[in-house]
Amino acid sequence: MKNTLKFFLSTLTIFLIHYSIFPAPASAVCPVCTVAVAAGLGLSRWLGIDDAVSGIWVGGIILSSSFWLIDWLEKKKFKGLSFYYKFQYKNWLILILMYGLVLIPLWTSKIIGHPFNTILGIDKLIFGTTVGSLAFLGGMYLDKKVRQIKGKQLFNFQKVAFPVVALIIASLILFLITSVKIALV
Repeated sequence: MKNTLKFFLSTLTIFLIHYSIFPAPASAVCPVCTVAVAAGLGLSRWLGIDDAVSGIWVGGIILSSSFWLIDWLEKKKFKGLSFYYKFQYKNWLILILMYGLVLIPLWTSKIIGHPFNTILGIDKLIFGTTVGSLAFLGGMYLDKKVRQIKGKQLFNFQKVAFPVVALIIASLILFLITSVKIALV
């Protein structure tokens, strides 16, 4: 047991040192976008905003991190993962694993699944995560469409701005919907 723990800690330390000294270039969904989404999630929870709205940022960061990991794995081509690269549905596998890594601990700790924390009969965090994932995808699609039509980006950090603005708009809409519902009750 001690040897396994020592091996794991040694491997983790080497990994962290290596990637601290030799950072990777920006990926398909860049790290700046992922950090911006994470900051939005932290801010919304700190302000005590409804779980449905916080869930929007959870969905955005899960999707952003998933795309980032998919792109990173494609660029690295690890020899030990040759079975992974041959697998036809590898991107779906990564997406399912990333959502599972976030949502299963929230479910087991009873943050997800409380009977009085629902919107339209769906848990607020699950609902918000779904809306956030769709908003993030919409922002990415809009960025690609603008680049395709214009042949270039319109402004610096457009790739970051479009998904983050989509999450902000979705958050504002859901915030207004949930606050009106509370005012009516």
